[in-house]
Amino acid sequence: MTAERLADYRVKARNTSESSENKIHDDAVARRYGFRGGLVPGVTVYAYMTRPLAEAFGTGWLERGTASVRFMKPVLDGEELTVSGAVTTRDERGATTALTASTASAGECAVLTATVPAGTPTPVNLALYPAAPLPAERPAATRVCLDALTTLGTPVNTYDEARAAAYLEKVGDALALYRGAGGRVHPAFFLDQANRALDRNLTLGPWIHAGSVVRHLGGARVGETLATRGRVRSLFEKKGREFVEVDLVIVAGARARPVAHVLHTAIYRLPPPAAG
Repeated sequence: MTAERLADYRVKARNTSESSENKIHDDAVARRYGFRGGLVPGVTVYAYMTRPLAEAFGTGWLERGTASVRFMKPVLDGEELTVSGAVTTRDERGATTALTASTASAGECAVLTATVPAGTPTPVNLALYPAAPLPAERPAATRVCLDALTTLGTPVNTYDEARAAAYLEKVGDALALYRGAGGRVHPAFFLDQANRALDRNLTLGPWIHAGSVVRHLGGARVGETLATRGRVRSLFEKKGREFVEVDLVIVAGARARPVAHVLHTAIYRLPPPAAG
């Protein structure tokens, strides 16, 4: 079949974490590590990349869709980011879409594959994801510590109308389906909470979100309280960079209804910056 193009989305990227604890978003620190400046968070780039999906598939993707995103090159504050995509297959099993995010200076910076299955999502076994308290004192993120960390502490956040409005302003998303009482939780907020599962459990130096695989399990709405349960799934090293993959389930409400399953990968330790 001929690829069915989605409408391009162009946005001026914002470094939404410039003043965060993660100093990879600070210009001076990022330059010490060999980057051109402070990195726009991967979660924010993902938020931009979801815009054509939400416009094309609406609540179908938000409730039962999947996404696999990989960040390959940094995006810097103020750069124009172009998100392009196309439906590559559409049949009785659903639709598959491939998207890229590019800048004029770096070319292709991120790739995303998304699906909208025709059937309902495969449920998760929530018993494998127990809730746990956050640590009173966060240990340093070392391989030894991560190897021994069987259960992550559970960040809990209420996504009320005020938080929704602030988050939508931060990522510049004006779609109506995310707004007002009963609006949908923005899909990038799930990855924001995946980041919190790392930095609320561990003390990290400059670190980088490398990619995520997401399954939506019904979606969540404005006004619900979200809790992120999980565990360390794997640890590996590549070109001197130390990676961690965490396996997370985000639940909503007092009855802990699963709304998203996330495999979240981060570089938790970068090679030391060059002297000088």
